[in-house]
Amino acid sequence: MLRRSLRAIHKNFSLLTRTSLIRQMSNSSARPLCMIPGPVEMSSTVLQANSTPATAHTDPVFVEAFGEVIEMLRTVVGTTSGQPFVIAGSGTLGWDQTAANLVEAGERVLVLSNGYFGEGLADCMEAYGAQVTRLRAAPGHRQALAEVAAALRAHKYKIVTISQVDTSTGVLGDVQGVAELVREHSPDTLVVVDGVCATAAERLYFDSWGVDVVITASQKALGSPPGISVVVASQKALGVLEARTTPVPAYYVNWKRWLPIMKSYEARAVKYFATPCVQAIFALNTSLKEMLPAGMEPVFAAHERTAAQVRAAVAAWGLETVAAEPELCSNAMTAVWLPENIQAADLLPKLKARGIVAAGGILAGHAHRYFRLGHMGISATSDNGYVETMLKAATEALDECGHSAGRSTPPRL
Repeated sequence: MLRRSLRAIHKNFSLLTRTSLIRQMSNSSARPLCMIPGPVEMSSTVLQANSTPATAHTDPVFVEAFGEVIEMLRTVVGTTSGQPFVIAGSGTLGWDQTAANLVEAGERVLVLSNGYFGEGLADCMEAYGAQVTRLRAAPGHRQALAEVAAALRAHKYKIVTISQVDTSTGVLGDVQGVAELVREHSPDTLVVVDGVCATAAERLYFDSWGVDVVITASQKALGSPPGISVVVASQKALGVLEARTTPVPAYYVNWKRWLPIMKSYEARAVKYFATPCVQAIFALNTSLKEMLPAGMEPVFAAHERTAAQVRAAVAAWGLETVAAEPELCSNAMTAVWLPENIQAADLLPKLKARGIVAAGGILAGHAHRYFRLGHMGISATSDNGYVETMLKAATEALDECGHSAGRSTPPRL
């Protein structure tokens, strides 16, 4: 009886609260739309799941939800054997998870850096004692595969990291191409993908491409609130963990402590190391169930269509993306160079006045010169008009700033 009551509470926790949330979600005049590259807009049902009453992490309702999340994350990244780790924390915690568990002091790591977050991942690897080589690309570009191949021939690396999308630039990394090079030149090297701004928006096929680690987080294309660090590790990566000759130099992110927890919850049994973020996991469970009924292919296709719509609008404005070529453009977000006479600080308040929260730049020396728009999650996959509203607001805000190009309504593809 108590269990049925609790299930009813989580399903219908408050008609008043639910009605209020739906009204806020559907009424764009009630609050601005958050159209940055994460956190993203969420469905009303995801918000409801995040607002459920206090629930023990031992409750059967939560145990089932957590187990389902672990299973569904495999579908999202395209693996049957990879091991998800679902831990309270930000996407950045995934860097620590990876570095602490897979790198031993003095080992070489090759970081393909396309912006701010590639540099951050390199810093994290160095903090755990790695000898890091940074192969940098100019803003808006990515490394040529020939450069990566040359680096792999020059040294033996324990890990190669690549940001599938660097949120600072919107540049799309060539994960498949890099993974193929690693298999050809250094098959023992682990391929680590920072997918925080990519997972569930950009195509990634973990098993078939030969990826070893994907790092991501709940608040971007996974479509739920911030608070969950998600990492998926291959069995090869877990073998590297077991073969360490030195202890894992961390406590909270030690996979040897978390692996039994993940396996237990997936088996629908409780095991304790640290308290999981219960409501955030309920919310992620709901978002994944809304995303996956037809698998990931329709999700990828929706993001591709939406990104093409945004890029067409940028062209209509007479502006250019930070990503220097079409094949380098992310499907999750778009960074746009501003005209010389406009800075991000001029544009962003005008967008906010029109009900759109966008992001400024964060590249050192260039931050004032560009702005960033997010178009992932339900903004891409649902017919809610969020992207059209964003593009219309950007057209008007640019016009108010004195940029006359693109007075017409942004194109809808």
